[in-house]
Amino acid sequence: MTARRPPPGMLLQLLHRTTFVYDGQARDSFNEVRLRPVDDANQSCRHFVLRTDPIAVLRDYRDFYGNTVHYFDITDGHERLVVEAESQVETAPGGESQPIPAVPAEALTSFSERELLAEFFGDSHYVPLDASIWRETQDAFGGMRTDLWGDVRRLGQHIHQTFAYRPNSTAVNTHAADALKIKAGVCQDFAHVMLGLCRSAGMPARYVSGYFLNPHRMSGEVEASHAWVEAFIPSHGWAGYDPTHGRPADERYVKAAVGRDYADIRPISGSYRGSPTKELQVIVQVQEAAAESDRTRTGGPPVPTLG
Repeated sequence: MTARRPPPGMLLQLLHRTTFVYDGQARDSFNEVRLRPVDDANQSCRHFVLRTDPIAVLRDYRDFYGNTVHYFDITDGHERLVVEAESQVETAPGGESQPIPAVPAEALTSFSERELLAEFFGDSHYVPLDASIWRETQDAFGGMRTDLWGDVRRLGQHIHQTFAYRPNSTAVNTHAADALKIKAGVCQDFAHVMLGLCRSAGMPARYVSGYFLNPHRMSGEVEASHAWVEAFIPSHGWAGYDPTHGRPADERYVKAAVGRDYADIRPISGSYRGSPTKELQVIVQVQEAAAESDRTRTGGPPVPTLG
């Protein structure tokens, strides 16, 4: 089925470059990459190119969640690996093609898609539904529930207001319950905790990886990929909320992949033989692309190069 093209919105230019430097030679490297933005009712990927250094033959497939996965292998010895993705994405105004209806929580017990979404109701690798997650859910609701989207927003706002954004306080393998104990972390942790709260409340929710255009970024501030949550609302579909910034996902957000949690959407994953990784560098750039007429006059957007 062809994705329905969204109405004109923002046009965003993305660059995601990852560099692995090894402490010696690496060989027999196999890698999977989930960096191509999706095409759906809220965004359209107008341009995508993936480059590697050393150069490799790129192939792709769709995973269980519909994400585009590129894969490649490098058998010869190499001392560094660079994976660079360049994208241009058009997003729909407001991030939602249709208003989100007020659906009561009871609708989740009998809606037709329930069995198809079973894995988004329960535990996942980074989001075990233990007692601490359940208690936090009850505290967030305070004994009151409204419609499903209202509940989602309340849970997201609870995390936004009670958690501290604190880089280096958690690690890439931190589970939701561990982030909950210190009530701090980065966007990945905020998203994992919100997934736990939504699922403990009986709402199907999934992890979203992608990018966010931050107009308030300070000069010299490092950009990074982003993570947020989508909850399923019967008669509407998936609706996105970002607990890190305390707002629904809108035209500033670009979705790259979805899954139960971070374990399903790792931007780059793989294995190799040889020396350990000595250095890992990730560079992300998100900016609004020039208007069509401006790109025509200047010969198109600048194309980053590997080097």
